[in-house]
Amino acid sequence: MRTECLIKSKKMKQIIFVFMVILLATGTALAQEEGASIVVTENSFDFGDIKEADGKVSHTFTVKNEGNMPLAITRVIAACKCTSPFWTQEPIEPGKTGEIVVTYDPKNSPGPFAKTISIYSNGKRGSYAITIRGNVQ
Repeated sequence: MRTECLIKSKKMKQIIFVFMVILLATGTALAQEEGASIVVTENSFDFGDIKEADGKVSHTFTVKNEGNMPLAITRVIAACKCTSPFWTQEPIEPGKTGEIVVTYDPKNSPGPFAKTISIYSNGKRGSYAITIRGNVQ
C-alpha cells in the first residue's frame, strides 16, 4: 500500500512538472510576440574605394518595426568620432519604417576601414549592430 502511494505521488509530481514547463513555455512565447521588433533590411554597407579629398560619405539604413507596438530608437552609437549617425527620432509605428543615416569622414584615415554602429531600442535586448566599410585612397 505504501509503495502504491509513493508511485502515485511520483507520477503526480511528474504531471505537475510537465504542466508547469508547458505553461512557462507558452507564457514566454506570448511575451515574445508582443512589443516592438527592430529589423534592418541591410546590416552592412561597403562604400568601396573613396577618395580622402572628396570628403564625407553617407549611407542610409532602413529600419522596420515588425512588432505590434511602436518602436523607439533610444540611441545610436558609432565606434569612433569619424562616424556620425543620425536617426528617426519619433517612434516608428508597427509595419512602418524609419532611417539611420551614417556619415563617415575619411580625413587623415588612408587605407581600409570597418566601423560598427550600435542601435539601442525597445525592439531588442542589447544592441543591434550595423557596419560600414570601405577603402580610403
